[in-house]
Amino acid sequence: MKKTIIASCVLGGAAMSAHAQSNVTLYGIVDNGLAWQNSATSVGSTSNGHSVVKMTAGVWAGSRFGLKGSEDLGGGTKAIFTLEAGVNSTNGTSQFSGGMFTRQSWVGLTHPRFGTLTAGRQYTAYYTMLSPWSPTTWITGYFGAHPGDIDSLDNIYRSNNSLVYQSPKMGGFTFAASYAFGGVPGSVNAGSTWSAGVQYTNGPVGIGAAYQRVNNSTPGGGAWGASSTTSNGGAQTAVSAINNGYQTAQAQQRFAVTGGYRFSDAWDVSASYSNVQYIPGTGSSFRNTAIFNTAGAVLHFHPSAAWDFAGGYSYTRATLANGITNAAQYHQFTLSQYYAVSKRTGFYMVEAYQRANGDTLSANRKVVIATPSIGDGFSGAPSSSRSQVAAGVGIVHRF
Repeated sequence: MKKTIIASCVLGGAAMSAHAQSNVTLYGIVDNGLAWQNSATSVGSTSNGHSVVKMTAGVWAGSRFGLKGSEDLGGGTKAIFTLEAGVNSTNGTSQFSGGMFTRQSWVGLTHPRFGTLTAGRQYTAYYTMLSPWSPTTWITGYFGAHPGDIDSLDNIYRSNNSLVYQSPKMGGFTFAASYAFGGVPGSVNAGSTWSAGVQYTNGPVGIGAAYQRVNNSTPGGGAWGASSTTSNGGAQTAVSAINNGYQTAQAQQRFAVTGGYRFSDAWDVSASYSNVQYIPGTGSSFRNTAIFNTAGAVLHFHPSAAWDFAGGYSYTRATLANGITNAAQYHQFTLSQYYAVSKRTGFYMVEAYQRANGDTLSANRKVVIATPSIGDGFSGAPSSSRSQVAAGVGIVHRF
């Protein structure tokens, strides 16, 4: 249950002080479970993998706690803020190194007529406009995000030092744009991230489209990853067996479309398409732009207040580049089952299978066989063979 705190905010001056009320809410999620995969090895390793059972956090929903609040400033304008810390609830450590409120940390203003403007560490416009119909809504990012989650449709993708504007809904349309400052001396572009998107909803139908570009902060190319917060504005990007050879990209750009249709209270379907490009610079270890196209769909069934079932399929294909003559392809099938014990507590199970074909580029610029990496939960432990199977079970509680 969310806890609401009524705080007294004191605004002082030389001759007088004024008092106003603001509402602050404490909230959170704890999600722990067990995951099994049939073949696990480290990214870039050529050794034979072995099956593994491990305790996992955040399979269904990332474990977190946070504070959010607002203050009425009059005339419909409100000051708003969110401070949200990601937690590895299996061992109590922070989800990301280098900070505490690393999931979200922002403050801003909102008005029902003029929209919302916020500043800090937050989701990009790319993610917010696409997320209602993301494949991770019912089959989770840990298992069900597109291979390696290269198209950033899971919710770990946020930018530091960013400004985000989102319009109010107008005739079913919502617009959003974001810009994250790189803070690199002598360059406005280096280390920056910008995105823009639009969303349309009308009854049972919804669709979103968005574009995002991430510029490397290191002139000539440099490695990137999602294991910690970054000092510049660049959005965090996961490294997996799918994109391991393109870590020195000078820039990354993504275009995606998601949409959905609700047939009834029990049935709905969502679909997505994305185009991801890794663009080399003068210091990159690869020569040609690498492009990945992914398409997928998820069918969701809600037969009762307690049960939810979902099944999804996605297909990813890379283009021929950098000496690769047999383009990498990835097929993934995912199933999920959720049982709500109450409004705040539930049990879940998730199963996934991925098959890889073709070749890809390794970190040392060698052409190697493509190996699977289910979702974003298995990015650090891809399969050592062409196939990967994984399953998980857990409990999630919201407060």
